[in-house]
Amino acid sequence: MRWFVGLLAAVISAASQAQVPQTAVTPFGPWTRPVSSPVLVPVQASTFHDPVSGNNVHWEALHTFNPAAVVRAGRVYVLYRAEDDSGTAMIGGHTSRLGLASSTDGIHFTREPQPVLYPAKDAQESRESPGGVEDPRIVEAPDGTYVLTYTQWSRTRGVYSVGIATSPDLHTWTKHGPAFYGAYNGRYDEFKYKSAAIVTERRGDRLVAAKINGRYWMYWGDLGIRLASSPDLIHWTPLEDAPGKPRVILAPRPGMPDSDFPEAGPPPVLTKSGIVMLYNAKNKDGEGRDSTLKPGTYAVEIATFLPSDPAQVTARTVTPVFKPELPFEQTGQYAAGTTFSEGLVLFRGKWWLYYGCADSFVGVATAPVR
Repeated sequence: MRWFVGLLAAVISAASQAQVPQTAVTPFGPWTRPVSSPVLVPVQASTFHDPVSGNNVHWEALHTFNPAAVVRAGRVYVLYRAEDDSGTAMIGGHTSRLGLASSTDGIHFTREPQPVLYPAKDAQESRESPGGVEDPRIVEAPDGTYVLTYTQWSRTRGVYSVGIATSPDLHTWTKHGPAFYGAYNGRYDEFKYKSAAIVTERRGDRLVAAKINGRYWMYWGDLGIRLASSPDLIHWTPLEDAPGKPRVILAPRPGMPDSDFPEAGPPPVLTKSGIVMLYNAKNKDGEGRDSTLKPGTYAVEIATFLPSDPAQVTARTVTPVFKPELPFEQTGQYAAGTTFSEGLVLFRGKWWLYYGCADSFVGVATAPVR
């Protein structure tokens, strides 16, 4: 009987996906690039004393990409993934740490000399070393605390999970461990998952974590986007179709830009008409891909959800709202091209989208506020 329940859930999920309007919803955009170059690039000279190895390392020598973003005291702050020059020359073969940079105009950034979040001799060492901390998203809590979701990656164990960290000032961070740790009596303690974005709402020019039906909500996952909820922004419970089977909210679509998989982007925004989510879409390498994009390309799409039900999709775009076009978005560590969105802020009367370029640099695009 259990297998039948699982099959029925899968059929219902597939049917609900098919009924979603495949229409071009564009509450954000059009996106334009204010500059034709990256806003953050690697720096060879930066050094950091690694507490795990005890060595001095060039912590942002190879790649700086996949940024989170938030506005604080009139400045844009970006937390970006920085890869050192250790390990092997392959994606995931180096150690990642999170750097912090700030800007008064959204384009020209001043960096902190040392990373602000990194593998250390702490309770999370076995989940973060060797490998590192990757791909952050950030939200402001209602009390002004900053909540960070990031990928914990242990290369030797082959384990990755979404970690939660909090900070009062963006510089000093407290790690709380995996987001799903302890959920369902430990069912997800060793589950592999990444890419998590918490739903926000606009309060003036601030984007603050939003409660819906008395709980906070987070879209997560990369082989399809799933959903989780929390009472406190730290302890999260996945939405399930069956025990150990998280419900897929956005599945891949054959022949479209997200034909390989959709992946959570920056924190979605709750509006009166619905939840608006920018998400990252990977095109397949082979049969079933979108023929208008290069194989393996990461572009940006939009999905909307009911304002009262984060699990109910109301529409999805059929073409990218933003995609790799410039040379620095299609060269580097990931030559197929990426505009991998992770940071979204309101600043100077515009939307600012910060994104990773080819797993190597940080770019920015802007759009009018509607």
